Amino acid sequence: MPHRKSSPTTALVYWRVEGSLLDLTTVRPVAFFTWNAQTFLERWVRRGLVFLMAALRPFLYAANRVFATRVVHTVLRGVSRDRLDLLGEEYFKYKLQPNLKPDGVRQLETLINSGAEVVLVSQGLDHVMRPLARHLGARWLVVNRLEFRDGIATGRLLEPIIRPRGLFARITGAGPDGKRLAEQLTRDLDLRCLESLESALSPAEREAPKRFVPIVHFDGDGATSPLSVRSVLSGKRVMLIGVTGFIGKVWLANTLSELPEVGRIYLLIRRQKSNPAAQRFEKLVETSPVFDPLFKRYGTDLPRFLGERVEIIEGDVTEPGLGLAPEESEFLRKKLDLIINSSGLTDFNPDLRDALTTNVGAVSNILDFVRQSDHAGLLHLSTCYVAGARDGRVSETLRPNYTPAGVPNFDAEKECESLQAFVQHAERLAVSPEVTKELCQQALQKEHAAKDLSGVALDNQIRKNRIRWLRNYLTEAGTKRANELGWPNTYTFTKSLAESLICKNGDGLPIAVVRPSIVETSVKKPFLGWNEGINTSASLSYLLGTYFRQLPTNERKRLDIIPVDSVCCGMTLIAAAIVERRNRRVYQLATSVTNPCDMRRSIELTSLAHRKYYRAQEGLEYWLRLRFDAIPVSKERYDRMSAPAQKAIIQSIQRIMAPLQLRKPLARAERSLEKVEKLIGLFQPFILHNEHDFVADNVEKLSYALVAEEKNEFGYDTRSIDWWEYWIYVHIPALRKWTYPLIEGRPLEARPPRNFQLTPAFPTNGETVRTGTNGATWRYS
Repeated sequence: MPHRKSSPTTALVYWRVEGSLLDLTTVRPVAFFTWNAQTFLERWVRRGLVFLMAALRPFLYAANRVFATRVVHTVLRGVSRDRLDLLGEEYFKYKLQPNLKPDGVRQLETLINSGAEVVLVSQGLDHVMRPLARHLGARWLVVNRLEFRDGIATGRLLEPIIRPRGLFARITGAGPDGKRLAEQLTRDLDLRCLESLESALSPAEREAPKRFVPIVHFDGDGATSPLSVRSVLSGKRVMLIGVTGFIGKVWLANTLSELPEVGRIYLLIRRQKSNPAAQRFEKLVETSPVFDPLFKRYGTDLPRFLGERVEIIEGDVTEPGLGLAPEESEFLRKKLDLIINSSGLTDFNPDLRDALTTNVGAVSNILDFVRQSDHAGLLHLSTCYVAGARDGRVSETLRPNYTPAGVPNFDAEKECESLQAFVQHAERLAVSPEVTKELCQQALQKEHAAKDLSGVALDNQIRKNRIRWLRNYLTEAGTKRANELGWPNTYTFTKSLAESLICKNGDGLPIAVVRPSIVETSVKKPFLGWNEGINTSASLSYLLGTYFRQLPTNERKRLDIIPVDSVCCGMTLIAAAIVERRNRRVYQLATSVTNPCDMRRSIELTSLAHRKYYRAQEGLEYWLRLRFDAIPVSKERYDRMSAPAQKAIIQSIQRIMAPLQLRKPLARAERSLEKVEKLIGLFQPFILHNEHDFVADNVEKLSYALVAEEKNEFGYDTRSIDWWEYWIYVHIPALRKWTYPLIEGRPLEARPPRNFQLTPAFPTNGETVRTGTNGATWRYS
């Protein structure tokens, strides 16, 4: 614990908290931590110990106050620092703050405003006193501190022990003035000298992690030469593919805000039926909160600003030549400096046709385009989880024809051809007489179908069933093949196939494969707490906020989450490296090595964040949810005591109670449990299996090479993320605002309407104003 050594002890003003600020004679932090145990038995054992300590407390204090202080805190053994920090804040907010003495607070605030260096002294724990100090404006504390190992309390107090004031404290400390002379306080606390008192100081601010690792280059590749993002990307032409996605939108907004020097950003957007690319971008700018900072900064001048920097290109990466018109294609091949491909299908187990087309075929088309370009480089967004079913450190290497299962003689190109052939076979099978007969029987057996269903109506029903059958057939086939080769799902399987194609066909081209881990809520840009969609961990964290308790997981496994703005910052650094031709082949953007957070902690932080929200609400529903913390359990215990076992019990009850017509409510409960099982099965590879540690050295080397004046703006830093702060105050509140309503089928929070649209260009001084989107200009209102 860092302490203050710069000023002499006499420059500090010590203020004893109990009595002078609180109506309570003694702060009792132990009594508040009563429901933090992880199992039912542990909870009641700990609660019993708390009551026992409360009963023995007067006798222990009468015998020896220091020994008693040590003993009463032993019940906190096994409680995490994260939980104590949150519960300490709750204890202050709901218990201490209402009991603050106004006279004492006023005197203390007057003292702090006069410039005095105030130190709060209390027998309470630092977890409780820190919120009080921050509330009052004090910077330093002398309080009791628990010892922690791996974030878990051992039950021991660190020296010095701040003992209670004594039997007559209420009488002697009845006034609002809590100032104490340093010499008197030293005697009261049984310290050896004044220096011992000053060494007991701890900061009132909660300490954030500060992990500094020096960068050492052993290969002598010149990567330490200074890098200026502004200088390298100034005037450059960049084409972004995938701007409608989560990462693409944030990268565009952040780049427009931080790098107005970029020459031109071309947005390749696919037309959707009658909805052209330009209108899709209009809708994006109108509705997405990502662009709020730009609207706030430029206001009615935003159309001109975007018109000078952004141009919409209508195309389709799944088509040869990216679906571009010949003149556009020729222009871009000559002018582009960089292509950023952030497109892709992110569903874990999609239709195999869609996955092959979007995640594999599109990459081949982009590679062909780059190869035919004059000098364009490529930044391709992949995923860390192409590693598949393997354990240990995952290095930043690109391996041709890689399979996690180590399949001999595997060839990625032949695998793609085989999968395409399988898709064609499935499409022929779907129209075969055997399948058509089966689909016809299904149509006639549907409960809502009329008995005389025939003719066109029957054909339409069979057609719908055929589409569903083919989609399910190809989805299951893709998942099965992925599992055979060692990938958990079709998404990671097809992403890895694309990497293999890049490795084989992109040799000699300026290409960097960027692998983010699980991309989540922003911490700074475009603003604090932005998230969208439910394809990442949102649905799992939502489940942990319900009555669901037992999550099958490996407690030691690291859940690798990275904020989206950290990913975009890394992408900008890598983009500059590609343009300057100093890039590596692979960059992993991950936290499992630089700032690890294991599953035990991530589950607890999620539960604590939900608890914080429910604690502030009123009603029985919230009171109950407040007490249902999720806990990590083994797969065997989950199967024996959680959703699978509960579903089996409901099915048994249904069979017994069938004559009583109680199937409907029981059927609903069964469907809910089936959804839970499917969700757990979907996330099992990420929370239970495959202990990945993703190395992220290459991007840190680039960040280290940044010129000094650009480190704050473009520096990549995941080591200083405080996961407690991030989970409780940023990530889960963001999910609750932006994604949980989608899961529950509710609309998002209403936002002020705004209109941003494209209009035909207009003449100015006899000349046509040429802007983005084929000579159109933006209008904003």
